[in-house]
Amino acid sequence: MLDIHKLEQNTEQIEELLKFRTEINQIDKALVINGERRKAQARADELRNRRNDLSREIGMKKGSGDHEGAELLLKEADHIKGEMSALEFTQTMNEDRLKEVLERIPNIPMDDVPVGKDETSNVEIKKHGIPREFSFEALSHVDLLTNLKMWEPERATKIAGRGFPVLRNLGARLETALINFMLDHNISCGAEQMWLPFAVADHSLYGTGNLPKFGEDLFKIEDSNLYLNPTAEVALTNIYREEIMDLSDLPSRFTAYSPSFRKEAGNYGKDTKGLIRVHQFNKVELVTICRAEESKNEHQRMLETSEAILQKLELPYRIVTLCQGDMGFSAAKTYDIEVWLPSFGAYKEIASISNCLDFQARRANIRYKPENSKKTEFVHTLNGSALAVGRTLVAILENNQQADGSITIPKALQDYFKMDTIKSI
Repeated sequence: MLDIHKLEQNTEQIEELLKFRTEINQIDKALVINGERRKAQARADELRNRRNDLSREIGMKKGSGDHEGAELLLKEADHIKGEMSALEFTQTMNEDRLKEVLERIPNIPMDDVPVGKDETSNVEIKKHGIPREFSFEALSHVDLLTNLKMWEPERATKIAGRGFPVLRNLGARLETALINFMLDHNISCGAEQMWLPFAVADHSLYGTGNLPKFGEDLFKIEDSNLYLNPTAEVALTNIYREEIMDLSDLPSRFTAYSPSFRKEAGNYGKDTKGLIRVHQFNKVELVTICRAEESKNEHQRMLETSEAILQKLELPYRIVTLCQGDMGFSAAKTYDIEVWLPSFGAYKEIASISNCLDFQARRANIRYKPENSKKTEFVHTLNGSALAVGRTLVAILENNQQADGSITIPKALQDYFKMDTIKSI
């Protein structure tokens, strides 16, 4: 959530940075409400001071025997009490209205984020590996999974409907191998593994910025305040919700596996064939909680951790910096890692690595007390995929397919998969 004081002090600059991320009238609305809040607060302070003065004057009047004068002052005090009661109600309403507006305004992009409203303004900063040129007609992962009997989409539809895949035999084993490989890699890079609930409460989703604005993308559990987890980021970020963290715990670097559930509202028909866009998918996540001065370096560290997985798997990829209008709601700066998928003839997102600064920490009230300071400050939070498991599986199948229909398994993964080749059937 944005700091209203920062919004007041830097209105023009913030409106310029947010022009591709929100309607500017939302900022204006927040400022108007806060102006009303300030005005009511000033009047309440004025009345409170007058009430204190009256209390002394009434005592003096009574002490001197001026009961008539005391009675007049008591009537004024009763009037002030009634006005203050009305102001308290107004202030509560103003606070609620301001919170409702602020919680729907996205994070402010950092100064070095590219200007633009959509993915056409994203900036490529790195490419690694050369996309393979096939001497035969390459197949899509959909055909490869089918030919190798690694999945059963018809049975998945029968069980749960579209978007809930069933992997079978070597498909399931490859998915599991990738999860364990990614977790071990992240742990070797300094992350602590966590095992988390696969359901999260509404207050946790509020903390990460998923609620209230993006509730339509979530699967809610009926008759409860719980939702199926959209990403392990939610649970990991909320570990220290409503806490003042010890300096010795900063930075905290976590990794976790979780199935992720998303309705993908508004994306019906987009990349829905196969495993690219589904309602349930596996993901290994990274989350870092740190001091403000650490977050820039932690962002780079997290990016390097994620891209090293693709290097180990010998998959071609590129890194882009997302422009202002293409970033997620809570992000101040985001790097996307995109893996090469031959069937698309293009790079496709496989990880987003975001620095959220103190935006999520304000919503979740996660603070720390700097050394030699009496005041607390909000931590910075960062999150990123390491990696989206299903898309990694797709990339391995498509990039490592052979003319005879078999799939070679990257050397780094062979100890986990217990095979070096998936042979054609």
